[in-house]
Amino acid sequence: MTRIHRPFGTFAGPALALTLLAACSGGGTESTASGGAPAPAGGAVTLWTDSTELFMEHPALVVGAPDKFAVHLTDLTDFAPLRSGRITLRFEPQAGGEPLVVTQDAPRSPGIYGPSPEFKRAGVYDLTITVESPQARDIIKVPGLRVYASAEAAPKEEGGDAGGITFLKEQAWKTPGFATAFATTGRVTESFEATGQIVPAAGRMARISAPVAGVVEARGLTQSPAPGQLVARGQVLAVLTPALGEGGSAYAEARAALREAEDEHARAKRLYAAEAVPQRRLHEAEIHLAAAREALAAFGSAGAARADGRIVVRAPLAGVVASRSLAPGSLVAAGAELFTVVDPSVVWLEARVAAADAARVSASSEATFRVAGSPDVRDVRRTVSVGIVIDSVSRTVPVIYEVPNADGVLKVGMTAQVAVGTGRAVDGVVIPRSAVLDEDGRPIAYVQVEGERFEKRELALGGTSGDRTLVRSGIEAGERVVTGAAYQVRLASLSTSVPAHGHEH
Repeated sequence: MTRIHRPFGTFAGPALALTLLAACSGGGTESTASGGAPAPAGGAVTLWTDSTELFMEHPALVVGAPDKFAVHLTDLTDFAPLRSGRITLRFEPQAGGEPLVVTQDAPRSPGIYGPSPEFKRAGVYDLTITVESPQARDIIKVPGLRVYASAEAAPKEEGGDAGGITFLKEQAWKTPGFATAFATTGRVTESFEATGQIVPAAGRMARISAPVAGVVEARGLTQSPAPGQLVARGQVLAVLTPALGEGGSAYAEARAALREAEDEHARAKRLYAAEAVPQRRLHEAEIHLAAAREALAAFGSAGAARADGRIVVRAPLAGVVASRSLAPGSLVAAGAELFTVVDPSVVWLEARVAAADAARVSASSEATFRVAGSPDVRDVRRTVSVGIVIDSVSRTVPVIYEVPNADGVLKVGMTAQVAVGTGRAVDGVVIPRSAVLDEDGRPIAYVQVEGERFEKRELALGGTSGDRTLVRSGIEAGERVVTGAAYQVRLASLSTSVPAHGHEH
């Protein structure tokens, strides 16, 4: 079977994709001819331009044997089937003479045409396909199609499976977001892989402890936020009744001392105003009041005590409750952790860079990452710090990046695969970042080797800049990669059944 793969061709007009597929009847679709002899072999052509894709499978072209073609047209602006318009197939003999022209005014179904050319002379023909449609106009040239004088003169099928993943045009048309693009050559910033973890950003996490030993009030705890709930700054989290035998007596004494100091200060002010005491007396009262306030503030709840002596525990920052470690009526010790609150709008990504790569990282380096379980690649906002001490056990250096997390998708504790940039520009094969998928921690992509046949390729990546990724191995420039709905192709690769061919006959 003759196969031609071309990344570029002749075209004119707006963006359009063209796919031709021979009908399954006639001229070589049977595995054997009469008497068990191999059937004449057909051919296949895959050709792309920057606006057009051509995929053509055809049976052996034989004089006097009309062959019905199934012509598939796809608009590359949205990868949808062409729904109306005329196509003309012009077969020009290279040896000279009258060309064979076949025209069809409209598709038999969206995207599919079925003209039936019948050749009068054997020889080599150059095919020109003209598309005239309200959606697009295009001209595609396919040289060197051979027509045989008889079926016996045509080469025979050799059998065997071409392999790869079958994903028909009809499947692609029905898959939202399906798209492909060429691998090209370009320049991106070099990077290397490292493992990482999402951690709270500095100043955006608070561990809230009991200021004194006390009993947790049941009524207050029923309205307390549960883990995962949002809290505002200053919101009440719990109410404690101080336990007098376990530090609570000192708290009560501090409150009493503050009230006495406030009364004494007020009395001194009145007497000084009436010139009944010297200014020194007022000054001493102010000193005692300040000391009493500081003594109460040492318990951590200077502004949290209610008039009845109970202590209100409040959130020091807005965020999400990460943990809650108390029960109604329980006795908690002074300093015991009650809540953890995290502001998740901004998080840190802590990458562990191997010692051998530490010298390649700088504070100006960019980075991208992908968290476990998600195919999305994210960018960091900035580099917070680059460690200067190598851990003696892991032999790694911490590099910390700031990451915006307004959607809250990133959870503290998530693991991540980080592409750490070195700042050095590297030339090589470049593909869209959306073409790279993660499979068990390994980067892969799906390559369209023919119109309806795809291959999975394992990649060695060299870096990502914006929406472009450098590929060190696995894909060559000029190959076509799946950039949208690649997981649908992946599902097709996992299927054990062969899809029924959807082309009309």
